[in-house]
Amino acid sequence: MFTRFEFMVSMRYLRARRQEGFISVIAWFSLLGIALGVATLIIVMAVMNGFREELLDRILGINGHLSVYGTTEKLTGYDNLADRIKAINGVVDVNPLIEGQVMVSAGKAAQGAIVRGFKKDDLLDREIITKNIIGGSMDLLDSDSIIMGSRLARKLGLGIGHKVTLISPKGNITAFGTVPRMRAYKLAATFNIGMYEYDSGFIFMPMETAQVYFKYPGAVTNLEVFVDDPDDAIAIGRQIPGITDIPLRIHDWQRVNSSFFNAIQVERNVMFLILTLIIVVAAFNIISSMIMLVKDKGHDIAILRTMGATRGSVMRIFFLSGASVGVIGTMAGVGLGLSFANNIEAIRQFIQGLTGTDLFAAEIYFLSQLPAVVDPGEVVAVVLMGLGLSFLATLYPSWRAARIDPAEALRYE
Repeated sequence: MFTRFEFMVSMRYLRARRQEGFISVIAWFSLLGIALGVATLIIVMAVMNGFREELLDRILGINGHLSVYGTTEKLTGYDNLADRIKAINGVVDVNPLIEGQVMVSAGKAAQGAIVRGFKKDDLLDREIITKNIIGGSMDLLDSDSIIMGSRLARKLGLGIGHKVTLISPKGNITAFGTVPRMRAYKLAATFNIGMYEYDSGFIFMPMETAQVYFKYPGAVTNLEVFVDDPDDAIAIGRQIPGITDIPLRIHDWQRVNSSFFNAIQVERNVMFLILTLIIVVAAFNIISSMIMLVKDKGHDIAILRTMGATRGSVMRIFFLSGASVGVIGTMAGVGLGLSFANNIEAIRQFIQGLTGTDLFAAEIYFLSQLPAVVDPGEVVAVVLMGLGLSFLATLYPSWRAARIDPAEALRYE
């Protein structure tokens, strides 16, 4: 498609002489703009993907894909119902659960938290908890002990074996009114999942202990259902009411956590649009530099035409010159973006060490580390967009070069 002569001339035009230095500077800025635009787009998309994947792993690791509730606060006959739900095709596991809000008090410190009571075997099967124990041991968990998030324990100044008091707002009714229910437990272990919301506000205890504390004898608040494919949770949830006469309420993970994932998707789309404008601006720089190059090379174009070069040949020469800027810039941007995305946490730690500031506060972003997951499909899409805009930017200047009349260009030389 391109001859060796056309390639040689186009590369020669990119290496501008001293009097053409300004044109060369604009071309270099165009290349740099495309590289930065492509790199930034790849990095931001990778971070957005990382956020979604990390949130999904942690939320679905500690919560079920479906939550089954009764019409009242207490769900009785839960073992029989759990067995029926397990028989549904696609269901992996069903865990009875007691959940309630409490005030946690230790010394002079106090903070609100969510308590969850599980059967001990079900709790041991939650790898996201058991594999992230950083203090104490699950073996220490008994009817008089609890485990809690490491950030919550640190805020309360607690260590393994220390006593902590749980205060329930649903207290005991006495002749003098409702008295908050209080009970002290030992801290058996602490966990660090890596998600701020859970590490700073969740407490786990054995099912029997939770039933006694919350006064739910022979009952639970809900059942957590785990399925093979989280995307099938809604369809499986529709089957559950048909297997029992008990009126039930079914909540799926997408509805419960919709605010998280909708916010990420909206921000992701907006950032993609905004950062694409960087590449568009760089493409306009290519247009301006190429138009200036065509204007400067009018005499050379006329000589090439008189020597037998066709309009198509002239157009391909200038197309190669402009496209080369786009191709080099895009490839450099891909390399920079992938290198940055794959080492983004190490780079964050390095910058934090230099500046002494927290660039990624867990209290704000929910995660303790900056995640990045590169999607090959998105990288290909960014590359094609960068190349496409670069090629489009060269078409008009190349067409203008091919339309130059040799006689007119040489008349005033």
